Amino acid sequence: MPPRTSLLFSAAAAVLLALSGCEGVSLEPVPGNTQAAKDPSTSQTELDGLKVVTRAGSMSGYSRDKFPHWRSTGSNCDVRDTVLKRDGRNVKTSGCNVVAGTWTSFYDGKVLNSPDKVDIDHTVPLANAWRSGASKWTTDQREEFANDLDDPQLLAVSASSNRSKGDQDPSTWKPTDTSTWCEYAQDWIAVKAKWKLTVTTKEKVALEDMLGDC
Repeated sequence: MPPRTSLLFSAAAAVLLALSGCEGVSLEPVPGNTQAAKDPSTSQTELDGLKVVTRAGSMSGYSRDKFPHWRSTGSNCDVRDTVLKRDGRNVKTSGCNVVAGTWTSFYDGKVLNSPDKVDIDHTVPLANAWRSGASKWTTDQREEFANDLDDPQLLAVSASSNRSKGDQDPSTWKPTDTSTWCEYAQDWIAVKAKWKLTVTTKEKVALEDMLGDC
C-alpha cells in the first residue's frame, strides 16, 4: 500500500490539474500531511520526550460527548467531509456532502467505494487520550483534539478495522497491513507529542518496535 502522503499528494494533484484546465502545473507537497516523511530518529526523540507511566489513567468520567465532533467547517460542511475529500480519490460532492469516491483504508488496505463504508478514525483514540491526560483538559481543548486537521490524527479507514482497534494503543493493537506500521507509529507519537499526552511502558516498547520497520 502506498504511503498515505503519496495518496494525498496524488489526490491534490488531480484536483489542481482539474481546476487549472491545463498541463504542466507545478505542484508542491500538501502542507500538514508530511508526517510520513519524518526521520525515524526524530520520532524516537519525540517519543523519548513523552512522560512514561506504568499504566494508563482512569476512565472515570469519560464520555465521547466530552470531545465534541464533527464540528462545522462552514456552508453545511464538517470535519468528516473534509477528511473524506482529503483522503479519497475521484470524490464527488453534493454541496458539502461527499456522495461518491474511492478510499483505501490505511489500517487494512481495503478499498472502499462508498463514503458510507468509511470511518474517520482518531489515530490516538479519544478514550486513550482521556486516560493519558485529556481528562484534565477543558471541553474546548478536547474539541480541538477531536477535530485536529493539522496533525496526523484523523484518517479514513474501514469500519471493521476501526471497530477492531477500539481505544487500544499499539501494545495491544496494530494495523493488519504491516507496511503501515512505521507511519502509524510516527503518527501516534506525533499526536501524543503535540498534545503532551503520556504513554505507558508497554506502549513505548511497542512504538519503538514499530519504528524499527522504518
